[in-house]
Amino acid sequence: MHPIPSPMSVRLRRLALVALPPLAALGLAGCVVAPVPPPQYGYVAPGYGYDVATLPPPPPRYEVVGVAPFPGAIWIAGYWGWADGRYVWNRGYWHAPRPGYHWVPYRWAPHGNVWRGEGGRWERR
Repeated sequence: MHPIPSPMSVRLRRLALVALPPLAALGLAGCVVAPVPPPQYGYVAPGYGYDVATLPPPPPRYEVVGVAPFPGAIWIAGYWGWADGRYVWNRGYWHAPRPGYHWVPYRWAPHGNVWRGEGGRWERR
């Protein structure tokens, strides 16, 4: 035999059934999954007014590439940019391929006593 629930436990159960769904929805309302805009290549980004560095770049960072978000997507690897006298990592991202073009990654090349950044770009095949 089951005991008879007290009026207080019935009220608490009803309150929980009524109050929990709106509270859960309110809690999830702040959860937004949005893609981070990719860094722009092929021009000097705001804050990256320098394409000449006085120090050699650090080794590239390890990036988890993961699964392509759509068939044919290509991975544009991250690179070290130069801003305010220091290297700053710009992470890689997926990009749609451009028919008739291939991606040339960003790189740093020594020029005398400095390093010059050569921006990533699409080149005709």
